[in-house]
Amino acid sequence: MKIRRGDEVLVLMGKDQGETGKVRRALPRESRVLVEGVNMAKRHMKPRGQARQTGIIMREAPIHVSNLMLICPKCQQPTRIGHRLLEDGGKARVCKKCQGLIDEVTE
Repeated sequence: MKIRRGDEVLVLMGKDQGETGKVRRALPRESRVLVEGVNMAKRHMKPRGQARQTGIIMREAPIHVSNLMLICPKCQQPTRIGHRLLEDGGKARVCKKCQGLIDEVTE
């Protein structure tokens, strides 16, 4: 999956189309991510002890990565992501528009 936690993304499809947000959590097995303030859903919570909030609460629901596009931190444009091998043998994610490094991959 090319989108990771902490990335700034643009929503391409759905009820929140055009909104941007930061990826809070990535779920690679389902190819979904949680984005802050996007795809909010009502959740009915029963009281279970003292710590949890009860009633109807709004939470972020996972959104499929095919409906998102990464916003490049350098050029601030929505872009596709490529990979480049570095001289030191590592791999890095690359912006397809400005060819700038997004971050170094540590795999």
